Amino acid sequence: MTPTFDVVGLVASDLPATLAFYRRLGLGIPEGAESAPHVEVELPGGMRLLFDSEEVIRSFQPDWRAPSGEGRIGLAFRCASPAEVDSQHAALVAAGAKSAKDPWDADWGQRYAVVLDPDGNGVSLYAGLDGAQG
Repeated sequence: MTPTFDVVGLVASDLPATLAFYRRLGLGIPEGAESAPHVEVELPGGMRLLFDSEEVIRSFQPDWRAPSGEGRIGLAFRCASPAEVDSQHAALVAAGAKSAKDPWDADWGQRYAVVLDPDGNGVSLYAGLDGAQG
């Protein structure tokens, strides 16, 4: 039997802030999930994105320490248009997210921007230019 890639997991230092950030990006995070130490969201295509508090990780790995420095995972959200990249970026920054890279037209044919989630993980927003698929 071959293992199946099924889950991407994020460890959050502030789970309510992290859930609010990803909810703004359209993930179906249920209301009230902020009080849970572990939250799972099914993504289109069947993959799941998991969010755990640091306490949950320490419950089975007591010596775990949060990494220092910049985030070590990058996530990307495809937008419907270049204008949506700009509006999503602006909305996230207005809600308190830090911009790592303001929207720009990348050489590879996409409108692209990067914001940081509450733990400093880079979250890219992108759309194809000139109607091209991102």
